Amino acid sequence: MIEGHGDDLYRYNNIKMNFSSNIYAGTDLSALESYLCSRMDVVRSYPEPSAASLEQMIAQDCGISPDEVLVTSGAVDAIYLIAQTYRHEGTCHIMQPTFREYEDSCRVFGYQESEDGALCWLCNPNNPTGDVMPVKDVLALAERHRLLIVDQSYEDYTMAPLLQPSDVVGRDDIILLHSMTKRYAVPGLRLGYVTASSSIIRRLREQYRPWAINALSLEAGKWLIQRGETAIADLPSYLTETQRLCSMLNEIEGIEAQQTQTNFFLCTIRQATAAQLKDYLAREHGILIRDASNFTGLSPHHFRIATQSPAENDALVAAIRLFLKKQQ
Repeated sequence: MIEGHGDDLYRYNNIKMNFSSNIYAGTDLSALESYLCSRMDVVRSYPEPSAASLEQMIAQDCGISPDEVLVTSGAVDAIYLIAQTYRHEGTCHIMQPTFREYEDSCRVFGYQESEDGALCWLCNPNNPTGDVMPVKDVLALAERHRLLIVDQSYEDYTMAPLLQPSDVVGRDDIILLHSMTKRYAVPGLRLGYVTASSSIIRRLREQYRPWAINALSLEAGKWLIQRGETAIADLPSYLTETQRLCSMLNEIEGIEAQQTQTNFFLCTIRQATAAQLKDYLAREHGILIRDASNFTGLSPHHFRIATQSPAENDALVAAIRLFLKKQQ
């Protein structure tokens, strides 16, 4: 498991503004909290061994068959499950820089990195860059590998076209990963799911651990799907604010913010390291950013931020200006 991940609030006691997590922070979860409080009785019994009722609801929502869906304890659970299931393939290729858990899971199960590896891992939209690979290029990538795993955890955080479950369930060379954690802004519940052909799902189930999803998470997942509302009510406005924040940062001498198609993006700082900036912002302003130096292929000068409210975004820009002034 990666150290130094985003949303490491547990390391601090004074954070007021959290730019380190890519998950949308403006969601009102009070109705879900009230519902779960009313269903605490479910903890008295074992949950379903395979989350079948939630899989049926997801399948109906996606317009596919229940045997083409597998619910997991977050997308990370699915990543390790896939790496375990296909470990006999032996080789993999990871589109870097990206989420470290692909690399870590492949190391655990003994894969060797190769440009033409049997398994190819793609995060789309990509964490930490915010880039989105066009669908035609994703399909072309699938042609070059035995199995393409496309992690679409941030699919609800972009307006760019992406593969749909119905596009891949008839194929035996593509797996899609989805994150209910991010769709509904409930990271503490650990809910994700895989969509793929029934033959792929059947293979994954052979390695699937029973009772992977706890009873409260199951209740929450079904309630959220029935509600039909995602975390971000107005995605276009949110992404417009992201572009405003990106532009403000690019106006600061010594900061370069990369363009993005999501709510988060990479930045570089010239006069200091990302770790120094992170420490200053947390200590002096109660602002948390993501030091991105531990992503493979990135440098000690890379950091990642995710858009917050306009007022918080303005506060971040002002705080970074103060930090750079102190470096002069």
